[in-house]
Amino acid sequence: MEASKVKELIIAGLTDPYVEVADTTGTGDHFSAVIISDDFNDLSLIKQHQLVYKSLGNYLTNEIHALQLKTYSKSAWEKTKSET
Repeated sequence: MEASKVKELIIAGLTDPYVEVADTTGTGDHFSAVIISDDFNDLSLIKQHQLVYKSLGNYLTNEIHALQLKTYSKSAWEKTKSET
């Protein structure tokens, strides 16, 4: 699977997100993603990740074998950027 397809699926499953996806091994089945969306407001980290997993559907267990996630609400992302 291409990283662009993973990105497309995540974007389709969330409201106005910013998404970066990288193929970490070059094999098309291990990815890392940074996702910024207000859909994550007031959600625990587990719930945020579950939203992303839902957007990927069956691809997550069939074509995607590993997915490292960093999820942020827009306000949490701004706070993170101001701390660096």
